[in-house]
Amino acid sequence: MADITLTFPDGAARSYPKGITGAQLAEAISKSLAKKAVAIVRDGELSDLSDPINEDTQVRIVTRTDPEALELIRHDAAHVMAEAVQELYPGTQVTIGPVIANGFYYDFAKNEPFHPEDLAAIEAKMHEIIARNAPFTKEIWSRDKAKSYFDGKGESYKVELVDAIPEGQDLKIYRQGDWLDLCRGPHMASTGQIGKSFKLMKIAGAYWRGDSNNPMLQRIYGTAWASDKELADYLSMLEEAEKRDHRRLGREMDLFHFQEEAPGSVFWHAKGWTLFQTLISYMRRRQADAGYVEVNSPDMMEKHFWELSGHWENYGENMFTTTLPDERVFCCKPMNCPGHVQIFKHGLKSYRDLPVKIAEFGKVHRYEPSGALHGLMRVRHFTQDDAHIFISEDQLEDECLKINELMLSIYEDFGFQEIVVKLSTRPEKRVGDDALWDRAEAVMSKVLERIEREGAGRIKTSINPGEGAFYGPKFEYVLRDAIGRDWQCGTTQVDFNLASRLGAFYIDANSEKKTPVMIHRAMFGSLERFTGILIENYAGHFPLWLAPVQVVVATIVSEADDYAREVVAELQSAGLRVEIDTRNEKINLKVREHSLQKIPVILVVGKREAEEAKVSIRRLGSQAQQVMPLSEAIGVLTREAVAPDQRRELAPVKEPA
Repeated sequence: MADITLTFPDGAARSYPKGITGAQLAEAISKSLAKKAVAIVRDGELSDLSDPINEDTQVRIVTRTDPEALELIRHDAAHVMAEAVQELYPGTQVTIGPVIANGFYYDFAKNEPFHPEDLAAIEAKMHEIIARNAPFTKEIWSRDKAKSYFDGKGESYKVELVDAIPEGQDLKIYRQGDWLDLCRGPHMASTGQIGKSFKLMKIAGAYWRGDSNNPMLQRIYGTAWASDKELADYLSMLEEAEKRDHRRLGREMDLFHFQEEAPGSVFWHAKGWTLFQTLISYMRRRQADAGYVEVNSPDMMEKHFWELSGHWENYGENMFTTTLPDERVFCCKPMNCPGHVQIFKHGLKSYRDLPVKIAEFGKVHRYEPSGALHGLMRVRHFTQDDAHIFISEDQLEDECLKINELMLSIYEDFGFQEIVVKLSTRPEKRVGDDALWDRAEAVMSKVLERIEREGAGRIKTSINPGEGAFYGPKFEYVLRDAIGRDWQCGTTQVDFNLASRLGAFYIDANSEKKTPVMIHRAMFGSLERFTGILIENYAGHFPLWLAPVQVVVATIVSEADDYAREVVAELQSAGLRVEIDTRNEKINLKVREHSLQKIPVILVVGKREAEEAKVSIRRLGSQAQQVMPLSEAIGVLTREAVAPDQRRELAPVKEPA
């Protein structure tokens, strides 16, 4: 048998017999590696250890502690969970069971509902199956054989899945002992390699294939990790996340609420609206300093306009519409970009005017399925800190760098230190010729390299091949919060399409019409969602400049009421957001209640403080008290309450030596 050449990560190349499997290769390298091996990467693609290698290729043996193994652990755990369910509850149909962020799930069709106490029994059965250490083996079946098998087992959902597989594609069946399932793979060598570091989390409802017209299935979520420590850390993070849940804190802090009469829309209370407007004021200052002009475009425009822009074709099912008595159809805007093109078009533009930077805190409306709604994080009616930059192609690199610098500065002001910038490149379905994509991706790759080089280890970068918008490549900014969760927030998207579709142009240096390139840019993204992220990141304990109520003045005795009102008046004159509490209650009760509402500073005043024109300062999260003259306290608090961008402006400029 002819030999093939396999190239290893260190660059070494060796000859092996054609048809050698990943398992045999690991054994040939070392017996210890063979014991640890769970899969193999061939030319960048993960595959089963049992697959034969028939051509020259680059290879890397994957062990259970490698990053790629985590997805396999979760994938295999999902299969074991499905087997456990069918052993415990005969007649249950299994449908689909993918890996998701931090875990896996499987959807089941079962006549009787699962109950929370069932999870413990399913977990115990999973441990039993894993202990059997049955090998995962792959078989290729014909379509007819697969349909006949699953039909005979009463697995109607599996029959439907077989029908959905395109003609000519192999149908892969994976066995683990006597149990099997239709699956693309790959899998590890045996169930024993899953380990014991998993936990079933919850039961939920899910429509078959996500369509509300289909039957409701029962979904079981689980999490799985490579070690007990990783599992414990994850469960601890979830516990902390529950304490930080923005919906609970929103109620406790009296920020906002939701109700069924307006699903996916926020009822902002006074304190929450103060926080929201503080964010807008901050962003408005940052954008103005960066050369943006703020505009406002209509919330509702005729359907024909959205057909011209392409949104009706690509996004129509997610748009809210209304038909007027004259039968004209209008749409609530799901995006601000077409309106901004109209503003750019109003008046002739020259190449000397570029870049034109148009920003809007625009309200947009998007139909999200009711099951996807989640507090402030997923809504139907939200505000974007949206902007569109109209440029010539040769300005692209400079503008992407300026946006990046502004974005990173903004995230740092909110305390986000760990940031990943991802470049998403051309998708299969796209507009614009390849030469234009080549140039845009080359520029953005160059910008990405510079971002990483200048990020001093704080900024990481990555590539998402094929994940760009249909109209151009994009950057995505992912922030890591205080408890290690990642949130995708800002985006920079290059657009070759919309300006042309809507007839926008500028006059170039040769007095000819030229279509501008558009950059779509959002930094908070959805202000509602960013507010929710901030609430959870800070656990409601906002820095003073952000806090909706910055100070509460609380009295110990009624004799101090008049002085408390004087204190409030002076604090308000200094620009602080203040409330007063003169209730006839014990001071410890007042302090406890205001602490639960996450008020950063409580100024306690009694008879002595009134006589001496002093205040006693209590900080959220601290038992310590500090007594100081009122005038001094006002100076301390007003300096602390200055927003980060304004603080930089106030910083003294050092004279050159």
